[in-house]
Amino acid sequence: MARTETDRCPGVLAVHQAADGGLARVRLPGGWLSAEQLDVLRVAAAELGDGRLELTSRANVQIRGLKADGPRELSDRLFAAGLLPSIAHERVRNILASPLSGLDEQSRYDVLPVAAELDRALCGRPGLAELPGRFLFALDDGRGDLADVRADVTVRALDDRSAVLTLGNRGVRMPWAEVPELMLAAAEAFLSIRDQEWRIAEVPDGEQQILERLALHADEELDPTTTRVTAGVHGKALVVTVPLGGLTQAQAAALAGATGGVRVTPWRSVVVAATATGLEGVGLVTTPDSVWEGVTACAGKPGCAKALADVRADAARLMPTFARDGRRVHWAGCGRRCGKPAGGFVDVVAVGDGYLVDGERV
Repeated sequence: MARTETDRCPGVLAVHQAADGGLARVRLPGGWLSAEQLDVLRVAAAELGDGRLELTSRANVQIRGLKADGPRELSDRLFAAGLLPSIAHERVRNILASPLSGLDEQSRYDVLPVAAELDRALCGRPGLAELPGRFLFALDDGRGDLADVRADVTVRALDDRSAVLTLGNRGVRMPWAEVPELMLAAAEAFLSIRDQEWRIAEVPDGEQQILERLALHADEELDPTTTRVTAGVHGKALVVTVPLGGLTQAQAAALAGATGGVRVTPWRSVVVAATATGLEGVGLVTTPDSVWEGVTACAGKPGCAKALADVRADAARLMPTFARDGRRVHWAGCGRRCGKPAGGFVDVVAVGDGYLVDGERV
């Protein structure tokens, strides 16, 4: 698929100018943040932005409402905190990892150290700074929670010795020692065959072309079943739902007080130690039966000039009586559906004089 527009995916240095000010997206490979790093982000949001930390569908964090001089100061703070290890690669460090990896019995292999190794190797290759900001790596610990995120290069654990790499529907079995190198080799091969495409799936026969360049044969069948990660205690971990994915100052401070740091999930929740306390008192959700489980929304009015409604306020007002049949729900202020989750969801889109729910006017 040919593209004529440039990749405008925001970062820390390439700040997007929204209706409410600058928007910076901070990449968190593997979704992991130390308590100290989370507090750096919290303070930066309070002093440079609108005070909130937005969680994204790729387990990253956004700061909104940056003032004109905010981006420079923010980049300096993030660099000092170890959150900006490579200026050239800051928009391409898109690495998802199963957020409960190594913490419960469903984890076949702890992929978080692999995510860190992959990030270091990625930043060490100057050519890979040319990857589009939407190119995505994913490391699934075997439970299948990342099965529907539609990453460009996915590795799923089979056990503690081997894994399957896939660029589409079929995979290649390999030992863990080879995983980082082959994931990056696939990305380099993509750069060599792309024109203006942002994703492997957009390149005609892209999957097959890359496999041939790497002399790999995909013969492993993959289970397409997705495992949902819900709020509550999972082994050594507590999954915490963040209503509409926006952390207040009090919520971010409470999470930063948890031992062992936090892991941000692609479902706009966070993972902390199972021993964490005091989170419900600041409006966070620690049980799976909450109305906010699996509910997301774009910025909406007034933060986005294209939005046709204040979707966050409407979601807060209407979700307690919303029929969803156990599915995720995404509220969008316009047809672009920014921030929509992967996989199936109830599609709520503002149309100016109301909403369409799965295409039906309400």
